[in-house]
Amino acid sequence: MKSNFSLNWQTIVVLLVAGGLIVMALSGFLNPVINNTLSPLVSIQGWAASRFNALYEFLTVPRDVATLRQRNAELENQVSNLQTQVIELQQQINEAQVLYALLDFARERPENEYVASSVIGRDPSPFLHYIIIDQGSDDGIRHGMPVVTEQGLVGRIDAVTASASRVQLITDPNSVINIRLQRAQTEALLVGSLTGDVNLNMVPQDVNLQSGDLVLSSGLGANYPGDIVVGQVLTVRKQETDLFQSASVQPAVDFNNLRAVLVITNFRPVNIEPLIPEETQ
Repeated sequence: MKSNFSLNWQTIVVLLVAGGLIVMALSGFLNPVINNTLSPLVSIQGWAASRFNALYEFLTVPRDVATLRQRNAELENQVSNLQTQVIELQQQINEAQVLYALLDFARERPENEYVASSVIGRDPSPFLHYIIIDQGSDDGIRHGMPVVTEQGLVGRIDAVTASASRVQLITDPNSVINIRLQRAQTEALLVGSLTGDVNLNMVPQDVNLQSGDLVLSSGLGANYPGDIVVGQVLTVRKQETDLFQSASVQPAVDFNNLRAVLVITNFRPVNIEPLIPEETQ
């Protein structure tokens, strides 16, 4: 009996102490004590966590770096392949644009027959001006046939093999073309030069020659068809003491970026030199 009373009293005391501690904790009186008690435990836990993370990184980072390097190499390879594809697609687009332009030019001049050809070579000599195309006698190409693009006159076939041809450009020093000035309605000669410049000669002094005048082939001389755009007048050279005036001409064709051309196959040049009277001495 006495033992039971002692046990009940101890239980009541424990409950009162526990209740008092709970009340004090809820009221905040025990916060300093709790903080001071838990602070070392928190520090120990933080130290243990940092050491665990360091050990984990030490064990896993080398593998992650190797994986990242491999992934980076794969991505760089993909980027390189995509860049190559973009370049190839851009080239195909450019080639298609050139072909469409040549096709439009051919449609605008249905009286002519054409063979399209790609430029596969250029003359390395600084004194000659030629290009090589990938069509030859097997494709109906013959010596002297005119060569054009949608921009204008390129030149004429100078030499032919079975599968390729050489084109003499209008900038070649041996190139001489009979031309017509559209605005002035007069004929003259267009000649190339060693430097690649194109000059207009034999223009009468009474012709009002101006910068920007359009230069067309005249068809005279039987070497080229008429009314093909050749270029525009740049600078006029006129001296009162000269019999004729001259001018520099900007060709209509961009020869540095020439990739494809049209050969006019139904035009055959005629040699009229035996019919020209010789000059009397």
